[in-house]
Amino acid sequence: MIVEPLTPKDPYDLPGPLLTELTELYASNEDFQQLSGDFPDPARIRPEQVAAALADELAQPTAEVLLARSEGRLVAIALTLARHPDPAEPDPWLGLLMVHAGAHRAGHGRRLAAYVEAGFRSQGRTGLRLAVLENNPRALAFWTSLGYEETARRPDLAHGRPCVVLRKGL
Repeated sequence: MIVEPLTPKDPYDLPGPLLTELTELYASNEDFQQLSGDFPDPARIRPEQVAAALADELAQPTAEVLLARSEGRLVAIALTLARHPDPAEPDPWLGLLMVHAGAHRAGHGRRLAAYVEAGFRSQGRTGLRLAVLENNPRALAFWTSLGYEETARRPDLAHGRPCVVLRKGL
């Protein structure tokens, strides 16, 4: 698996083929999209909606979008924040890790999570946090299997959805 940062000058100006791949990845996870409510119609996610979502993420000063490819195909995406918007939060955050539904259970999510963890560990960071929607038991099981432990339950900052906050020491 090859991981590379997404570094567009303007997220609304992504190359067409890349935006198509990203849209397919987001759309392939319709169950998650139904749970999250991030898109108005989870069954019809459009490229301009994905571009807008990425632009919102990249508007955060310490945000990074990582793209994971296997055999040339986009298989996963991770969105990270080196600094959480709440200054009281000492750890970096993993805002999203999504694997293309056609590539689930192939280890891509575990490898991308390990890549993110190693990157923050090499920067001297001592922990990584993330939030899982309470209505997403599959994601909660995935993250706890990787050693993440619950630290809190609270609504997410963007939409007020009930979440489980998890942390893993690095």
